[in-house]
Amino acid sequence: MTDPAKVTELKDAGNAALQAGKFKDAIELYSQAIEMDKENPALYSNRSVAHIKAKEFEKALTDAEKVVELKPDWSKGYSRVGSALSSMSRHQEAKMAFEQALKLDPDNKQLKQAVEDEGRFLTGPAGSEPVMNPFADPNLFQKLIAEPRTRELMKDTDFVNAMKDLQQNPGALGKYHNDPRIMTALGVLLGMDLDFQGEEELHKQDVKDTVNEMREKRKEAEKEAAFQQKNAANAKSKETVELTDDQKKALEEKEKGNAAYKKKDFETAIKHYDEAIRLDPTNITFLTNKAAVYFEQSDLKSCIETCEKAIEVGRENRADFKLLAKAYARMGNAYNKQEDLENALTYYNKALSEHRTPDVTSKAKEIEKKLKEREKLAYINPELSLEEKTKGNKAFQEGDYPTALKHYAEAIKRNPEDAKIYSNRAACYTKLMEFSLALSDCEQCIKLDPKFIKFVQK
Repeated sequence: MTDPAKVTELKDAGNAALQAGKFKDAIELYSQAIEMDKENPALYSNRSVAHIKAKEFEKALTDAEKVVELKPDWSKGYSRVGSALSSMSRHQEAKMAFEQALKLDPDNKQLKQAVEDEGRFLTGPAGSEPVMNPFADPNLFQKLIAEPRTRELMKDTDFVNAMKDLQQNPGALGKYHNDPRIMTALGVLLGMDLDFQGEEELHKQDVKDTVNEMREKRKEAEKEAAFQQKNAANAKSKETVELTDDQKKALEEKEKGNAAYKKKDFETAIKHYDEAIRLDPTNITFLTNKAAVYFEQSDLKSCIETCEKAIEVGRENRADFKLLAKAYARMGNAYNKQEDLENALTYYNKALSEHRTPDVTSKAKEIEKKLKEREKLAYINPELSLEEKTKGNKAFQEGDYPTALKHYAEAIKRNPEDAKIYSNRAACYTKLMEFSLALSDCEQCIKLDPKFIKFVQK
């Protein structure tokens, strides 16, 4: 039988291992979770990322395809397929996978960028031929020697021979896709760090399973109705037939507590809930009701502690997952009220792992948005932005447009309100023949500074 709490525990441990760079450990933890819940697409999705980080691209693709099989309406499944194929230099197929993901999540900027990135490897009406050979750069060896990541590799005869092979035959890249040295060199030449692709996806969205929000809510409502209908008869039977005298008295005390709670007579409510707990200490509901009183009194510490006790009692007495979810959600509400968004999200997600409801799903997504915005604001630093812009200008003047593009992108992240950086990046996109992206930057610049004449000219 599936143990959702254990599955979540293994998944969280796998995520922690992945973030710590322990890719093999992450794969093992995800695999253990999958053994317990073989129909959970999120587990295969995360393991696919771990396989990419471990350079096990075929296994990553297998897991990604399993995600699509289990949840064909989830954009992340196709995104994982695209990432695996891209890592194997199968760019045409990768682009098609990202395009399919984009159909399911048309507003996802990361997917749009992925389609653009894969398209840069292709040309022609069918997008089937290499557009350029980055290894044909006449300054290839000078760049690799100058870059700290590849400087030591240039002392390796096999690596140098591989570079010469790729200079003459770009189609040979496929046979090197399992060689991390070659992937590192490719990243240097393209002005990006290919090694961070999988992990970045993991953090960005778990994030984004908004393939069809209305359909998801309708399904959750149907599941909720079915759950209540299925358990109504059993619950009634237990209350009327199987209850001891103390349990019956405990339920009476609970009802008195509920009545007092509705009248906002919180002290009386706690008194009745405490008596119910004394009469029947195995019932999780009495504790979650008491926690609700503490929440209304803004005694958030007591609310959280009481919920923790409720979960402990619930686990010991095999309480229904729905009741455990309510306790976790109440803890999430308490942390949310304290503005402790990280803990709030943790406990909302634990609630969802026990029993999904539209209300908690909505709260979790709202907090994810707030955390992402907070992270974005914390990253802003005009001084570092100016440094990156200066580096970008230098690379641009030297004709190294991919490197310039990388620095301009970082400068924008550090100061997204500086219109001039968009102007510079637009010029860079123009040099790279990426006119649609150049136009997008022009529009953004005009939006930020309508009087910026240079942009109107561009």
